[in-house]
Amino acid sequence: MDTPATGPVAVELSGVVKTFQSPGGELVCAVDGIDLAISPGEVVAFLGPNGAGKTTSLDMVLGLTSPSAGTVAVYGANPRQAVRAGRVSAVLQTGGLLRDITVRETVQMIASTFPEHAGVEEVIDRAGLASLARRKVSKCSGGEQQRLRFALALLPDPDLLVLDEPTAGMDVTARREFWDTMHADADAGRTVVFATHYLEEADAFAGRIVMIAGGHIVADGPTEQIRSRATGRTVSADLPPADAAQVLARLRSMPHVIEAATQGHRVTITATDSDAVARELLGELGASNLEIASGSLESAFMTITATPDRGARTEQEVAR
Repeated sequence: MDTPATGPVAVELSGVVKTFQSPGGELVCAVDGIDLAISPGEVVAFLGPNGAGKTTSLDMVLGLTSPSAGTVAVYGANPRQAVRAGRVSAVLQTGGLLRDITVRETVQMIASTFPEHAGVEEVIDRAGLASLARRKVSKCSGGEQQRLRFALALLPDPDLLVLDEPTAGMDVTARREFWDTMHADADAGRTVVFATHYLEEADAFAGRIVMIAGGHIVADGPTEQIRSRATGRTVSADLPPADAAQVLARLRSMPHVIEAATQGHRVTITATDSDAVARELLGELGASNLEIASGSLESAFMTITATPDRGARTEQEVAR
């Protein structure tokens, strides 16, 4: 999915810092000077190791906590004002469900708290819960309860959906159906921001990835671009049989080539500039059957986020 054209900002964090007092009295900086803008209709994945600051960042977008420094705005308003206006909904991992009532009764009860809301049966159907509407919440699996939380989040017809591990407990089919719904919503202008530990989920469904480590944004861009930052792209091609050794030596001397190896007459090159390598292969080197592939998102994740945790900062450092 392409990043939408420049327009009104759905989510904007400017110089955001969030500190906490540890039980020992030490000042811990969970979010350390984040600047981020998200446009309407984007599907953005937040990735990062545990304790990186991604959940704290999303909590500030939802108005569940306030920044120690900097500003957070949702569609130009204070996050709590945006939530009260029904412009923001969240799907969290736990809590918020009464076990002894049915799925439909849960949706009806929450719908009654909104002055205006989407139809009860409509959101039940969109969340894939029509066949479970009469089932008690206590009898629903973890994945089914997560789909119920999704149905509740759709009631105010929000402009922004914030999702924390939204498909936890869902099977593969339910996860794909969930993201098909999310992309249909994004195509209609709804903004989706989600935190996930499923790297393949971010790779498949996010148009943009924001990686956080040590309270900082360490990478932000289209999924393909982030994936290529690990070890560059891989280029493979068939070499002319008589010249394989000579071509391999020439490839290894190129400034863009990280590694080159052959298996038979097939060469595989890891390069920082795959276009330059491809032009060389298909031009003077006479290669054929060329393929270009990006590195895995998992490799990119490990490479980009493998930075030392800055840990706690003093109050003087935070003030600066």
